[in-house]
Amino acid sequence: MNIQQMMKQAQQMQERLQKQMAELKVEATAGGGMVTVVVNGAKQIQSLKIDPDVVSKDDVEMLQDLIVAAVNDAHRKADEVMAQKMGGMIPGLKVPGI
Repeated sequence: MNIQQMMKQAQQMQERLQKQMAELKVEATAGGGMVTVVVNGAKQIQSLKIDPDVVSKDDVEMLQDLIVAAVNDAHRKADEVMAQKMGGMIPGLKVPGI
């Protein structure tokens, strides 16, 4: 296999991976479902739902903490799914940080 073929295959893999990242949807919750976040494989927030019962001007800090926890959990889950998908594309591939 020559270098041009390898580069073409690498580009095709990258394009497939980018498409999978855009199509992937991962959901995470915090506070027993009080906050729900959906992110895609590129870690872009697709939706954020907040239970009205958790909204209180007296406890904004708790709501902020729940949002941060849900977003962080969704990002972690997205990383895990994408690492599995990448591992399937290139067996034995270890990507730092994923």
